[in-house]
Amino acid sequence: MVDYRREVDGLRALAVVPVILFHAGFETFGGGFVGVDVFFVISGYLITSIILAEKEAGDFSLLGFYERRVRRILPALFLVMAASIPFAWAWLLPNDMKDFSRSLVAVSVFASNVFFLRESGYFETAAELKPLLHTWSLAVEEQYYLLFPLFLILMWRFARRWTVPALAIIAVSSLALAHWGVRTEPAAAFFLLPTRAWELAIGAFIAFRFSRRRRLEVGVATRQVGSAVGLGLIVHAVFAFSDQTPFPGLNALVPTVGAALIILMATPDTLVGRMLATRAFVGVGLISYSAYLWHQPLFAFARHGGAGASDVALFVALAVLSLLLAYLSWRFVEQPIRRRSFLTRRGVFSAGLVLSAAFIVFGYVGNKTKGFEGRFERAVRGDIGYVEFQRHLDQEFLDCEPGAIADQALRWKGSLRCKQSKPGLPDLVLLGDSHAEHLFIGLAEAKADLNVAYYILDGLPYESNPQYRAIFDELLGNRRPQGIVLTMHYAARANADDARLGDEMMRTVARLVDAGKKVAVVGDVPRYPVDPGICVFRGRSGAIPAACSLSAPEADAQRRVYRPALTRLSRETGVPYLDIDAPLCNESGCSMVLGDAILYRDNNHLNIPGSRLVGSHLAGRLPF
Repeated sequence: MVDYRREVDGLRALAVVPVILFHAGFETFGGGFVGVDVFFVISGYLITSIILAEKEAGDFSLLGFYERRVRRILPALFLVMAASIPFAWAWLLPNDMKDFSRSLVAVSVFASNVFFLRESGYFETAAELKPLLHTWSLAVEEQYYLLFPLFLILMWRFARRWTVPALAIIAVSSLALAHWGVRTEPAAAFFLLPTRAWELAIGAFIAFRFSRRRRLEVGVATRQVGSAVGLGLIVHAVFAFSDQTPFPGLNALVPTVGAALIILMATPDTLVGRMLATRAFVGVGLISYSAYLWHQPLFAFARHGGAGASDVALFVALAVLSLLLAYLSWRFVEQPIRRRSFLTRRGVFSAGLVLSAAFIVFGYVGNKTKGFEGRFERAVRGDIGYVEFQRHLDQEFLDCEPGAIADQALRWKGSLRCKQSKPGLPDLVLLGDSHAEHLFIGLAEAKADLNVAYYILDGLPYESNPQYRAIFDELLGNRRPQGIVLTMHYAARANADDARLGDEMMRTVARLVDAGKKVAVVGDVPRYPVDPGICVFRGRSGAIPAACSLSAPEADAQRRVYRPALTRLSRETGVPYLDIDAPLCNESGCSMVLGDAILYRDNNHLNIPGSRLVGSHLAGRLPF
């Protein structure tokens, strides 16, 4: 039997409240996401403690272990999933409803961490709109607990004395992988079990330590200092970390070591232990699991309803509501079902399978019907064109010819994309990043008498950039009087004070002009806060969602990122600077939709109709 510790429940409160405030959008709690890491440590400690106690008593069974997990995890989870469906049906447009339906399937099979990894990053704006995003951490835990008891059984039978060393090797390897992953595959490092297992293992190590002695054999002064340091580490992470902090590599040691110190040293005779054992902390801690489940759907649906960062009072009210709903679900769902007198083991497993199957079927139908799109009136013709754009490039245009630039592609660092409209050296080159590429179809069709090409890499298109060296060697060395249209996604590359946008581009343009090229510098199209999928259908009000448009001040704020620097460049070099957003904007603002046509394929790239509209407009303004 594992002794109950009030301070551990209090630590749960210290974990869940920052997570809720972080997801509410309060910037002060920019590192509130570390509450999940604290939960991992607590979970590893408690679950391992229970397993070890049962192993020592000789009454551990896998079936009993998984029954406890089902009783602990599924009732409140399934309640929140079921409660989310009516709101999703009423408020989510088909593209979002399709994603929600697929997430129901992923959650039901505890694979939502993999699903959300493939969908988007945890810190992207679009993630705020996903009602079940937070279930990724439940998937990590359940994947861990699918394997961890089997590991203990095998070690207990064949190499019991090596259990802790073997777990230490796994944990260190996991931490090393996480540290490597945050630099190479940050999204995968955030979401996946191999880079998170070490956090649960920290809790397991504490359980092994306590299984030998009921308390840490150190003096009260040491426990006072150790528990205070642990609290300080967690608080520091909550307030000092942000979505820009590389995570969960070595930085994740801050909250996890903090949690470990509290579990080890926050006893009733310490200040931190007494604080965490107060009624307020313990009360929130007891309902923390349900609070964690409820808060994200509430916030996500509010945002789908139009709530934004300025609606502070609303999000405070929703945070409080999440705690109220958490108490009700803890009192009337979690607690009764955790008692074995409520349902037999067979009844628990049967109910879990039936409800899982129901969510999977609903999710499958929602995915196949494209988010039950018949609920809404279609506002635009055609589709967004994610795939169609690249397919059109491949079918209608040529790969860049050998002898021009393609021969050097394999020697470049970076991912070159290069197409042209006719054989031979191009007459007109779009140069830049993907915001040069998305103008190509329209410009090539409008300049049908010329050989138009694009040379693009995912980087800054300056001559001094080594990735672009081969491109500029070709352009500066071919002695052909080509036209060069230079553009990029300025908002993602630079800001108004960035010297590269002025001085580096100035030098690049000057070199091209000296080589006999005719150069034009081009502005950018507006970017939007949402995916264009929500603009395909009219909302319940019959109107296209407001997020599909930008007000004039919002559009002007985006232009101010690049227009002053490019205007100065034009003035000092004599090359024309051309704005290209006129077809998308008027005096009142800009829109992703024109008439009954959608013009974007994501929140900042044009689709084929958009490329034709803007490319044709650009072709008519070029002086060459």
